Amino acid sequence: MQLRSPLNLGVVWIFCPVRNRCAPCYPRFITVSNASLLRDRIDFSFHMGDWMTQGSAPGASQQKNPISEESVREELNRVLSSHEFHSSKRSQDFIRYVVEHTLAGRADMLKERTIGIDVFGRSTSYEPSDDATVRVKAGEVRRRLGLYYAGQGATDPLRIELPSGTYIPEFHRNQAGVAGASPVDAPVLEPAPRKAPLRSHSKGTLIAAGVALLAVAATGWWLARSRTASTALDRFWAPVLNGSAPVSVDAAYVPVYGLKSDSSARPRPEDYVLLTDQFVGGGDLLAAARLAAMLTRMQHPYTLKIGNDVSFKDLRSAPAILVGYSYTRWKEISRELRYFIEVSNTRASITDNGKPTQWFIADLPADRRTSEDYAIISRVFHPDTHAMLVEIAGITQYGTDAAAELVTNPDLLAEGVHGAPADWQKKNLQLVLHVKVIAGTPSSPKVVGAYYW
Repeated sequence: MQLRSPLNLGVVWIFCPVRNRCAPCYPRFITVSNASLLRDRIDFSFHMGDWMTQGSAPGASQQKNPISEESVREELNRVLSSHEFHSSKRSQDFIRYVVEHTLAGRADMLKERTIGIDVFGRSTSYEPSDDATVRVKAGEVRRRLGLYYAGQGATDPLRIELPSGTYIPEFHRNQAGVAGASPVDAPVLEPAPRKAPLRSHSKGTLIAAGVALLAVAATGWWLARSRTASTALDRFWAPVLNGSAPVSVDAAYVPVYGLKSDSSARPRPEDYVLLTDQFVGGGDLLAAARLAAMLTRMQHPYTLKIGNDVSFKDLRSAPAILVGYSYTRWKEISRELRYFIEVSNTRASITDNGKPTQWFIADLPADRRTSEDYAIISRVFHPDTHAMLVEIAGITQYGTDAAAELVTNPDLLAEGVHGAPADWQKKNLQLVLHVKVIAGTPSSPKVVGAYYW
């Protein structure tokens, strides 16, 4: 799918920022190579005061052999078809958009607001300060690129990178993946003169030095692991995943009514039959899939249960994650909490200790297709089950899916708990989310209410 921008801006030509009096022949999207590539020896065909020449792909570092647009698009296709990107259409749309705009000479248009409108379908009144979707997705794309080039793409001839702080991609040659590359001639080394055997105290010194190096390495590994374990995602899930017991991920059946016959006459109430234990909501299914994928990445065991497979005995024996349960089977579990979803025939809202709030959907359509939704995330040690309990539920399927995205996305969760008490990971908590729904797809949720106790 080709994305078109609502803007019609020409390429802005500016002088190169390098102080070598180069001609104004490069657009502003040309970026300097990163530090690792600066270590490579690059032969320039000009001297101080000479003009720089054109010919390389936009976003590519100025190397001896320019990177062609065709090579960049071939690499883009490899990235898009990889496992890391194949499962995320939004990530595919994002990386395709920024790469194609850069190659087309429109990198100066790669701003957060423009991307939000073109890629994520935001309205022209979209304000990035109110919606972090683009920033969060950029961070996710950076992680996916890192995973790809650490595995499947390690030997690709090119690398597509999205540096932090910008939405303009860079294209670099992957020296480890250039097929048929001629090896660099190694210098001929003269044989080293034979040395006298080390004395015993020299061996002891080497052993002591080796032990010291191992201690430093172990300390560095421990510190790195400690920093990794201190993300908002880890802090949120630490009380739930404490221990080796499998976590129970539980989705509820949704009541669906079917006609007893296919008669063309107008159906009467008695013509409908309740179909129990057969259907699961789409948003609940997506949420359960997100949670299962996260637990798999964390290498924590879990069990996936649906409907009647879940009992109060299960909830007492191990931590549980209840998906979409606020006004279905497990309604009584969450009714005693501060924030609760109350749904009637004409109104759906979040209540605060039983009182109405400003978080409501006034005219909830019968088909539950709405332009906005609200959701509640609860993480509590429940007195009835005597175990850690996480509940993820929206008024509709959109809110449930968006809530699951927040509790499985480190960047979204970090933004969601911004301003929380210092020891929030040790407390019970409830988060109220608001999410906009665009073309049937929930956007990144925004936390509008929080309670810690």
